[in-house]
Amino acid sequence: MIKTFLLSLTAVCFCTLETSGQEFIPLWHGGNSQYNKCVSTKDSMNNEIIYKVRTPGIYVFRPSAFTRNGSAVLIIPGGGYAHQAYRLSGFEIAKWFNTIGITAFVLKYRLPMAGESASSYNIPLEDAQRAMKIIRGNHATYNIDKDKIGTWGCSAGGHLAACLSTMDDICETTGDSLDTIATRPNFTMLISPVISMETYTHKSSRENLLGSICNDSIRTMFSCENRVQETTPPAFIVHAADDRTVSCLNSILYFKALKEHNVGNSSLHIYPKGGHGINLTNNPDMTSTWTMLAIKWLRSIGFSQ
Repeated sequence: MIKTFLLSLTAVCFCTLETSGQEFIPLWHGGNSQYNKCVSTKDSMNNEIIYKVRTPGIYVFRPSAFTRNGSAVLIIPGGGYAHQAYRLSGFEIAKWFNTIGITAFVLKYRLPMAGESASSYNIPLEDAQRAMKIIRGNHATYNIDKDKIGTWGCSAGGHLAACLSTMDDICETTGDSLDTIATRPNFTMLISPVISMETYTHKSSRENLLGSICNDSIRTMFSCENRVQETTPPAFIVHAADDRTVSCLNSILYFKALKEHNVGNSSLHIYPKGGHGINLTNNPDMTSTWTMLAIKWLRSIGFSQ
């Protein structure tokens, strides 16, 4: 049954989005209840930003066959759960991963503030989990190792990546053959991430995800430092001390939790400068070394060559 589903997925779900010319795979099909929540009447993209999502899915970026190393990454763009900077923190990052032989998938996820469901805060995580199932379930199609699939996220996208890494116990079932496939990534990479929904949170991200009024139990549940376990994947974390949008204490909280739960091979880098704009290029001073350190870290844990 799984083989039949995957062949069907390959046949009918791979398409090209006119705005980018990039291979795109929708996450949901037919009458799935998840697909009907927080869906806009149309996709809205402008100035390299996604504002509304009608069709959640993943854009596929394949490396050269000569450099492909079998690893893959799900990239989650940031935007405070209000929009998604899909070019700067999505497509450009994917192309960089391709240069080091890693197959990349950029997630276009539904935004919680786009709907009125009482549990709309679950919607981005449902999309991220579904994306991981599709990638892992089709690992042979992409020539990747199903045990070498990680996630990368920045800002609020970093929060969603951390949720994906720590909250597989609340994974939704859909009734299809992907239900039994694991959603937890094998490694996590976080750039200026929102981690906590409590003391050191980014207020706009919290309000957009959880609503302006939410109870303490929901805030605690979506504070990823509280969700770390011994089975949480190792993380590479980068933040700037002068980030005035998302406090670097978020990254410190997550690393502290990883250390307390004996999650080995994690690496934390707090740079003195960089603000909330750490990118692939044009970073101040020593902050520009983060990509080199990331490559070395991936190699050290066996996910790159």
